[in-house]
Amino acid sequence: MKKELLPLGVDLKGKVAVVTGAGGVLCSIMAEALAAAGAKVALLDRNEEAAQKFADEIVKDGGIAKGYAANVLERDSLASCHKKVLVDFGKCDILINGAGGNNPKAQTDKEYYEQGDMDADTKSFFDLDKDGVEFVFNLNMLGTLLPTQEFARDMLGRGGCSVLNVSSMNAFTPLTKIPAYSGAKAAVSNFTQWLAVHFSKVGIRVNAIAPGFFSTKQNAALLWNADGTPTARTGKILAATPMGRFGEADELLGSVLFLVSDKAAGFITGVVLPIDGGFSAYSGV
Repeated sequence: MKKELLPLGVDLKGKVAVVTGAGGVLCSIMAEALAAAGAKVALLDRNEEAAQKFADEIVKDGGIAKGYAANVLERDSLASCHKKVLVDFGKCDILINGAGGNNPKAQTDKEYYEQGDMDADTKSFFDLDKDGVEFVFNLNMLGTLLPTQEFARDMLGRGGCSVLNVSSMNAFTPLTKIPAYSGAKAAVSNFTQWLAVHFSKVGIRVNAIAPGFFSTKQNAALLWNADGTPTARTGKILAATPMGRFGEADELLGSVLFLVSDKAAGFITGVVLPIDGGFSAYSGV
């Protein structure tokens, strides 16, 4: 991504940015934008190959980036990765907690429970898998808390540093079928506000973005049939989104760059910003 293509003229030269979940579509494009704005970017993912692939693309475009293997649920993995980032780039100024997601074991087959579903050939609320629910809560909530514990220590008392979490519109109003994911993202939003207050005296701003509906590999099964046609759920989503479409990944970048820029958003902390095409504003009537 060329700097002239960025939505805002944010200058992040001299900054070191760490992005978790950077082997995925949305977080990799955030990393790309940070690098185009001048930051040195560490792309973290469980899949180091995927992270390095995107890092290589950034370097090819003239940016500074490197991929690292890191499991956001393991302290030792994060600590080992942190040491490498310190050697390669220096202390972290910007942390984007992008790792997260859902799991099929933590979702119901139907939107509404109907009499007899418990004994039918369908996964009802009563059939939700405990391990699946725990995994979703841990991945989203602990997967935000643990990287912050590791990398925010670089930011203490330095000024101009920020943490950006990735929440979801599920955090405002829970979607049907995915109670664990909705609850976990609500926890991320609450934690964002808590952390903003907690770090307010040591120069660290903490905010979050709350994307609406973006079509990615992660939610493909919910949004698209095997033949590529939209599912009934997609129809409901688009009908409830005033702009009538899914978001594009690069439509997150203006918000990301704005919130991590101390010059642009230096007095903003504890905010969870919806990026949803009007979904949260529409009553359905």
